[in-house]
Amino acid sequence: MILDKFSLKGKVAIVTGSDTGLGQGFSKAFVEAGAKVLGVSVVPSTATQEMLGADNFQFITADLSTLDPIDTIVNTAIEKFGKIDILVNNAGVIKREDTIDFSVESWDLVMNVNARTLFFLSQAVAKQFMKQPREEGKSRGKIISVASMLSYQGGIRVPSYTASKSAVKGFTMTMSNEWAKDGINVNCIAPGYMATNNTAALRKDQERSEAILDRIPAGRWGTPDDIMGAGVFLASEASDYINGFTIAVDGGWLGR
Repeated sequence: MILDKFSLKGKVAIVTGSDTGLGQGFSKAFVEAGAKVLGVSVVPSTATQEMLGADNFQFITADLSTLDPIDTIVNTAIEKFGKIDILVNNAGVIKREDTIDFSVESWDLVMNVNARTLFFLSQAVAKQFMKQPREEGKSRGKIISVASMLSYQGGIRVPSYTASKSAVKGFTMTMSNEWAKDGINVNCIAPGYMATNNTAALRKDQERSEAILDRIPAGRWGTPDDIMGAGVFLASEASDYINGFTIAVDGGWLGR
């Protein structure tokens, strides 16, 4: 049955940035689809665990501005759940400053979290996928990274964020080119303008918020619920022949 291909029963996922927003949405979707989830965030994902239950969702705290936590993340998932089937690279930061005055500190922080650690965590998880037994004809594992509308566009006052999200889209294709033959699917989701912590400043700016809403054919900001279906699809057997692609979940923004 086709709906069986969307099931995540028996799967184990790592979701970064799991304490709130889209990461919480991905975690909820995966648990509802049958998976166990290890959440990773810079602050405890207590609210997500209370929502989903400790049997389904465990979490660790980690500062993803450095590469130091990568081995701990991978090892903890294996210790708690025995394997890894899915990685969602959702954690991200944004700094808004005029490009003419943009600081080295803001550049490095955003690039480290959004691109450098994301790349090397993906690499570490891919190595783990390759150690695990593979059922013939099935995917060995799924890597899903959160890109952005700014993977396609320049944006305003966010040069490091735009650079990092363009990098995510680019090296998703590179990883896919090398790892598809090994049964590893690497894809992206590019959310549109979502009502999350990262967009709080924009939503408070009435003029900018109205300009954004005027451009979205759906006529509203997105929510974490809007991302759940795409997440389950890319994590499931239903997407086993999709490689290196970025799916926009944007209310029609890119088509405008």
